Amino acid sequence: MRTLLVTGASSGIGYETTKKLLSHGYRVIGIARNFQRNPISDKDFIPIKIDLSKLSVLPQALSALSREHPEITGLIACAGSGRFGNIETFSYEQIRDLIDLNLISQAFLVKALIPSFKRAEQADIILMGSESALSGGKHGAIYCASKFALRGMAQSLRQECASSSVRVTLINPGMVRTPFFDSLHFEPGAEETQAIEADDVAEAILSALHLRRGTVIDEINLSPLKKVIRRKKD
Repeated sequence: MRTLLVTGASSGIGYETTKKLLSHGYRVIGIARNFQRNPISDKDFIPIKIDLSKLSVLPQALSALSREHPEITGLIACAGSGRFGNIETFSYEQIRDLIDLNLISQAFLVKALIPSFKRAEQADIILMGSESALSGGKHGAIYCASKFALRGMAQSLRQECASSSVRVTLINPGMVRTPFFDSLHFEPGAEETQAIEADDVAEAILSALHLRRGTVIDEINLSPLKKVIRRKKD
């Protein structure tokens, strides 16, 4: 039984991915700030409370995690946040917070785990990008910057790991119907063809994991059949 680490495991894509992996016989260590809203009761699930935005203490927390769980052979990094608007509407702290969570914490996770991954017979790193990693959009300068950078990191990691057993995959979803939009002023359209479901992304992750070991899916781009953005009422 493989043990995989899933971040953002309490909500959205991370939550659905965790449930799907457990149903397919994986052991999952989940990272989130709290698990009260969507608790998972499964003997093969280990919840660990870590706030990935707290970079000052994150290296110590991740080092302890890697020591306590050397059996981890896969990272599925789903945690992230979004903030949109003209760049002048951001505070300096908001710019830093978005980059810290969406990019720097991902680099910290990889740094902490990749030494043991390279020693394993098989290992996977799956990073959650975005359609915003492929093309810049209005009001998305900082968010797109974080996802463009994550895509570059994934491409470089893919080359760095080519001589080892580590596969690196980046998944770029369009608008996914999750709590990601709860704090935003817009959301995907209400029809089922106007948004990706979190379970769709979880299926893509499972497909990347189940592919023959000699083949790597470098990137997966997912889009709703119809792209509709709905502005929320004030």
